[in-house]
Amino acid sequence: MKKLTLDIPVILPDIPDLKDKCVSRLIGTLEGRDGVDRVHIKTDENEKPKLCIHFDPETISLRKIKTIAQQTGAKLHDLFGHMLVKVNGIRHSRHARSITRQLRDVNGVVDAYSSATGWIRLEYKKGDISREKLTKIIRETGLDIEKFSEELQDVKENNEETNGKGKKPETDHEHSHKEEDSHDHDHGGIFGEKTELIFSLICGSLLGIGFGLSYVSTLPGWVSLALYVSSYFFGGFYLVQEAYTEVKAGNFEIDFLMLVAAIGAAILGEWAEGALLLFLFSLGHSLEHYAMGRARDAIKGLSDLAPKTALRKKDGTTEEVPVEELQVGDVIVIKPNSKISADGVVINGESSVNQAPITGESVPVDKMEYDDPESIDEDADSIDDKHRVFAGTINGNGSLEVKVTKLSKDSTLSRLIKLVNEAEAQKSPTQQFTDKFEKYFVPSVLVLVVILNFAFLVIDESFSASFYRAMAVLVAASPCALAISTPSAVLSGVGRAARGGVLIKGGRPLENLGILKALAFDKTGTLTEGEPRLTDVITFGDTEENELLKVAVAVESLSDHPLADAVVRDGKEKLGETDFPEAEDLESITGRGVKATIKDITVYIGNAELFEEADGIKLSEDLKRSVEELEGEGKTTMIVRHGDRYLGMLGLMDTPREDAKEVIQKLRDMGLTHLIMLTGDNQRVADAVAKEIGIDDPKGNLLPEDKVEAVKKLREEEGDVAMVGDGVNDAPAMANSTVGIAMGAAGSDVALETADVALMADKISVLPFAIGLSRKTKSIIKQNLWISLGMVALLVPATIFGLSMGWAVIGHEGSTVVVVFNALRLLAYKS
Repeated sequence: MKKLTLDIPVILPDIPDLKDKCVSRLIGTLEGRDGVDRVHIKTDENEKPKLCIHFDPETISLRKIKTIAQQTGAKLHDLFGHMLVKVNGIRHSRHARSITRQLRDVNGVVDAYSSATGWIRLEYKKGDISREKLTKIIRETGLDIEKFSEELQDVKENNEETNGKGKKPETDHEHSHKEEDSHDHDHGGIFGEKTELIFSLICGSLLGIGFGLSYVSTLPGWVSLALYVSSYFFGGFYLVQEAYTEVKAGNFEIDFLMLVAAIGAAILGEWAEGALLLFLFSLGHSLEHYAMGRARDAIKGLSDLAPKTALRKKDGTTEEVPVEELQVGDVIVIKPNSKISADGVVINGESSVNQAPITGESVPVDKMEYDDPESIDEDADSIDDKHRVFAGTINGNGSLEVKVTKLSKDSTLSRLIKLVNEAEAQKSPTQQFTDKFEKYFVPSVLVLVVILNFAFLVIDESFSASFYRAMAVLVAASPCALAISTPSAVLSGVGRAARGGVLIKGGRPLENLGILKALAFDKTGTLTEGEPRLTDVITFGDTEENELLKVAVAVESLSDHPLADAVVRDGKEKLGETDFPEAEDLESITGRGVKATIKDITVYIGNAELFEEADGIKLSEDLKRSVEELEGEGKTTMIVRHGDRYLGMLGLMDTPREDAKEVIQKLRDMGLTHLIMLTGDNQRVADAVAKEIGIDDPKGNLLPEDKVEAVKKLREEEGDVAMVGDGVNDAPAMANSTVGIAMGAAGSDVALETADVALMADKISVLPFAIGLSRKTKSIIKQNLWISLGMVALLVPATIFGLSMGWAVIGHEGSTVVVVFNALRLLAYKS
């Protein structure tokens, strides 16, 4: 396994020494990641602390390490850069692999990967090479740059710098034909992107005409030969370019094997079979390009969700402006049944909004105006989801006015598109395996072909017969289908997941989701609603429930404690429209509760300890037993005493989500039997929630580092484990799991960045869909591997024993087309 050692300055302004827990937490978080071999602190000659990370760039990208480390304190931005570039001109997976190798050989490039869908990911050392130089190198490979998709951190810092100089901030650098660095825009050839297909069809037509004329005895033989030679030209036009590039770099790819076979056929005088080889091979490339384009279009459709313009309201009038011109703080008008132009907060109007394009939710979500527009700019992300809207979602029948909280390039949709495109440029474990397999397989084929050329020395046949057999074997053994079998499935799977409201960041988490043996869930906000609810109202003696609630609501309305908010909110809901007594002189008693007065009578509300210390009548044994019973169910109790009279007791609890129990059962039905819950709440609360939703292994009283240890232990026991949480507080535990899954990512930038899989909606119900899709993807990848390798295993012995080159070509190219279209079935996957 290739490893790179990176010496990284660690920013430790508030840490007294290297023994601080923050340092060990950073190391533990990074070491838990697949692909990270070792992490340690060392000092240089100036005794400055540095973080040294040994990692495999094939398994984990530098960008991922940067994200994790930055959240814990390591500053990597000044040392390393990240580029994600959309290009035109990549024709198929082997061409993409050739581009990858060329870019990796560039001095200063840490890692590079080019996908067949036209995205190039580059990670580089800023001190060794510039972005401009990399851009020039990409163009020198013959590719046309369509646009740059910048890393968010880089974009923000660039904006701050340009704003400071009075320049207009830049958004994604859309490619322009007016750039100073002029370059050719061949877009793939004289016929644009269809050049290879048209050349292939010309090749086939010339082959057909030449073959037909060969039976006309009155025509000289050179006529058919001239047509075959012309067919060779059009069929081998791109093949020669790619084979030359590979051989020049010291690599032997499938294109080179095909070229050798075609030349061999020509040497033997089998021009028709050689032309047939080139025709079917180039046609297979074109069909592969078309099929990959179908999968690419499924992802590209995300870009079409957001409208290009917005109705901006200014000084009482509205004007239509491009969404790129919207600034944070602008107010936009959303007409009924129209798409929402930007992320923001509703400040006027009510409506239901279809959020399916972003979150995958099938039911429209009600949105209402936020009552404090002036405070939006302070912390927009903390505002309740019922007030927030996202670009690309669809408004219902009401008209809305929305205050913009994010620029167009920073919207949830824009980030989703960027991360999905990045996911295209991440290899899956199976793809890494097939790449390594091909690396040794192709030279082995060449050795076998050389040996077969001398078969005439062993058996009674001519050299030309041995040479023909060797060329046929060369065609039969070329692993074209193997090269495309995994990337096509991964691309289709990632695209289908994105349409279902699930962001899967590449082939590795897509495959790993399907092999999970256990799931660990955070409790608060994941399995539960994330906020306390008033669940029990128990009266004492002859007290009426309404009296108890009125007194409790009157007193707690003066408090800003989260439990007080729950009592007031749910109490008012239970009572409906009614008058409340006026409470005053609220006094908080830390760790116990509160006291206030209503009509000069003292009211105490709090836990049992409060009444052991407070003046007046103490709790009776019967009341204590009632409290213990309620607390035994995992609920927080609040006892209410009005003067010397105990009115009753309130029970509060962070209640399970409505669909939690159903989802847990679905997961069990899918074979995931070991489901555990991790929480910082006490064990009684954990047990109560677990019992209600069907989890049999709850673990309470856990600090963040305890959750990490729990996940590590689970991995030792089960092997492959996912951690499901909010992507923020659970980031260390996620980093130590096989797959980190974050919920509610549509409203959380951090969750989008940290998780391997992000559920865009704040709903756990899509988790079975994601796991099911992963398993289907794994199944299709296995099918494709069997088809591709099976065809090679069938054709190689068949050609050795006499099967003609023409049939070998048909079988070879047919299997390539089959595996690609098999992968496209994932686009129609239903849970």
